[in-house]
Amino acid sequence: MLIGFTGAQCTGKTTMLNMCKNTFSNYNFVDEVTRKVGRMGRVINEQGDDLTQLFILKEHLVNHVIPDDENWILDRCILDGYVYTRWLFEQGRVSGWVLNHASCLLSMLGERLNHILYTCPDHIPMEDDGGRSINKQFRDEIIGIYDKLFNSTMFVPGKNTWRHKVVKLSGTPEQRMYQIKTLINNEQ
Repeated sequence: MLIGFTGAQCTGKTTMLNMCKNTFSNYNFVDEVTRKVGRMGRVINEQGDDLTQLFILKEHLVNHVIPDDENWILDRCILDGYVYTRWLFEQGRVSGWVLNHASCLLSMLGERLNHILYTCPDHIPMEDDGGRSINKQFRDEIIGIYDKLFNSTMFVPGKNTWRHKVVKLSGTPEQRMYQIKTLINNEQ
């Protein structure tokens, strides 16, 4: 089984991933994508460019190809790769062909995911941890792209392989964890 978290920065993805690590001993976990690329010397977040996004998309490709008999939970999934590439394209920071590449990967890799766990913003405060962006406008614009995607008002080229797999997590961390446990227990 392959499960991926998705959502804007500072919406509880890492908190939920850490809770999953303490709950699901039969799962493997991928902790990060963007920061890994940042450690390679690439600019990340709202400063990203074509090369940054290509490296991030490559990480998603690697993370989404797992053996069928293994269980994995990803800190971020290909939907993040698409959303952030879309935002960077809208800002003129990445080329159209890179956005098209992200669209194609979303179509292809979205099919591999069993569930996409969207962490709703739920008024979670932004905390500076030295790696994530705490730019409120950037965060709000990312949330806006997710809203358009989930409400089918934004066209994404390729096959729609992923929209029906999105589960919106909301509430306290404990309430979100209950949603995740219910989802995973129903799969077993």
